[in-house]
Amino acid sequence: MLLQEAEKTDKILEKALEGERISKEEALLLYEEGDFLKIQFVARALREKVLSHKYASYTMFRVVNYTNYCNVECSFCSFMDEIGSGKGYVLSKEDIVEKMEFAAKENADQMFLQGGVYPDLKFDYYLDVLSAVKSRFPAMHIRAFSPVEIINMERLTGLSLREVLLRLKEAGLDSVPGAGAEILTERMRNIISPKKASVSEWTRAMETCHEVGLLGSANVVFGSEETKEEVIEHLNVIRESQDRTHGFLSFIPWTFQPQTKRFKIRMVPTHEYLKVLGICRIFLDNIPHIETSVMVLGKGVGQLALYSGADDVSSVVIEENVLRSFGLKSEEEATRFLAGAGFTPKRRDLLYNYDKYPDYIPTGKETSYMNLGAS
Repeated sequence: MLLQEAEKTDKILEKALEGERISKEEALLLYEEGDFLKIQFVARALREKVLSHKYASYTMFRVVNYTNYCNVECSFCSFMDEIGSGKGYVLSKEDIVEKMEFAAKENADQMFLQGGVYPDLKFDYYLDVLSAVKSRFPAMHIRAFSPVEIINMERLTGLSLREVLLRLKEAGLDSVPGAGAEILTERMRNIISPKKASVSEWTRAMETCHEVGLLGSANVVFGSEETKEEVIEHLNVIRESQDRTHGFLSFIPWTFQPQTKRFKIRMVPTHEYLKVLGICRIFLDNIPHIETSVMVLGKGVGQLALYSGADDVSSVVIEENVLRSFGLKSEEEATRFLAGAGFTPKRRDLLYNYDKYPDYIPTGKETSYMNLGAS
């Protein structure tokens, strides 16, 4: 029986290696029965077609959370403050520009702007913030606003989603994150964030972004009450959407972090995370880049992920308020980290342009976190 199961999964992996698309059912069988090391091998080979294993990439951006007031109340989030509590904050455009002044001094040329869903904020606030940052830093790339934030703006203004996005783009928005997805099945969304955008709303928002030229990323967050079938269903929602718009440049598998007592966490073992990451590379054959989040998963797992299908570490992140960060805090740390794992570091921007940055020159002081066992 075990040999028969191995033969089934081996054939699926051979099919993927030959460039054929695998089905949802085949992806699920890999998750349930596939040999982790074989999945890792195939994912690594497919990664090689996108970016040579000589290289691994990183980027530099500052996260700015403009408010922590939020009416969505996700069960897993400890960042939000209840609207009307008087305990939260809203950053002014001057505050945000000041934060980016610091980031620019740290060699970051990109901003990641996100906040809670706060209907009391007028649409002009978002436009003014984007315009203010672009006015001070014309070359700064601004990635901002999750689907649920954008849908809030649609409701706030009464404009079509497309018109909202065009106005944001005119004010300075350059790209969008596929945040707020977690697990894209209605059962899991009802468990963890019933007030959040539904699967169809999330997809509509992202596809409209892509249609107006706002490209970006997508992710999956697992390690709670989801089933393996639901993880694969999530990946299928993303793949089908990508078939329609081709707007996702990268995909990032994350695991949930313990933040609140009311949210059920399942601690995902390293081999399972790497197995899922490998399946992401194999199944998402229409998304070029697979990132691993060193910030969430730590440096040791991050280096292993680069040998399991990932080609990027999704860092450096300057300031993180929502999650506990194990990430890379400076460009020097990022380059030493990647070189220590056996790669030539390759800096890129949020649209995966590499050519604007100089090549890395090794210092001889690189550290392997895999050898040290560091988190």
